[in-house]
Amino acid sequence: MKSILFLLLVLPAVIFFVDNGSRIMVVAEDDDADDEIVDVEGDGDETSVTDEGSEDDEASPSTSPDADTVILFTKPASAGSGANLELPAGNIVEFLVGFTNKGNQDFILETLEASFRYPMDFSFYIQNFSTVAYNRIVKPSHQATLFYSFIPAEAFAGRPFGLNINLNYRDLTGNVFQEAVYNETIQVVELEEGLDGETFFLYVFLAACVVLLLVIGQQFLYSVGRKRVGKKPVIEKGTSNPNDVDYDWLPRETLNSIRKSPRVPKQSPRMRKAKRSAGFDD
Repeated sequence: MKSILFLLLVLPAVIFFVDNGSRIMVVAEDDDADDEIVDVEGDGDETSVTDEGSEDDEASPSTSPDADTVILFTKPASAGSGANLELPAGNIVEFLVGFTNKGNQDFILETLEASFRYPMDFSFYIQNFSTVAYNRIVKPSHQATLFYSFIPAEAFAGRPFGLNINLNYRDLTGNVFQEAVYNETIQVVELEEGLDGETFFLYVFLAACVVLLLVIGQQFLYSVGRKRVGKKPVIEKGTSNPNDVDYDWLPRETLNSIRKSPRVPKQSPRMRKAKRSAGFDD
C-alpha cells in the first residue's frame, strides 16, 4: 500500500521533468534551425550586393587603349603642375587638352567637364563647372587639341580641393569611353594684386579725413589764441589842429560869426596867475 502511494507521488514529478526536458530540447533545436536560416539568407544578400557592384563597375565607361591624352595649364602661367598646382580664386583658369588617336578607327571627342571634389573623398562634389560639347572627329594617327576655362569661386581661397577633369569620347562602333585627364589635389589661393580701385578710394578718404582734422584744429587754435590776447582798448583822440575841424554841417550865419569873432590867444597857466595877481593889486 505504501509503495503504491509512493509511486503515485513520484510518477507525476518524473513525468513533469521528462516533459520539460523534451520541450527544452525542441526549443533548442528550433533556435539552431533559425540561426542556420538567417545565416543562409545573409550569405545570399552579400552575394547579391557583390553582384550589383560588379555590374556597376562593368557599366561605367572606361578608357581606350588606342587613345592618349595630355593636359597643359596656360593661364595663369605660374600655376605650376601636378600636385603643386595653385589656382587663383575669382580669376579665370585656362588649359589645353591634347588627344592622340593611336588606333585604326576614328574617335569622336564629345564633351569635356571639370569639377572640384572633396580632397579626402573624390566622390563628393564641391563645385561643378560647365560641360563643354566639342563633337570633334579625330582620325587614326591624328591629334586634336581642346580648350577649356573656368573660374574658381572666391570663397574657396586658401583651401585644397580635388580637381577632376574628364574627357568623354566614343568610337564609330558606339563604344563610349571616359578618361580622367587630371585628377589631383590642388590649392586655391588668393591672388595678390596691386593697388585696386577699392583700396585707392580708401586711401583718398583717409587723406580727406586727415586734411579736415587739420583745418578744424587750426581754426580751434586760432580762436583760442584770440581769446587769450584780447582786444586792445580804443583811445579816442581829439583834433590837435583846429583847422582840421569840419564846420560844413553848421549854418552859414553861425559859421560867419565864428570866423568874425577875434581869436583869443592861448595863455599858459603862469601868465593867467600873474594877471590875476596884478588885478588884485589894483
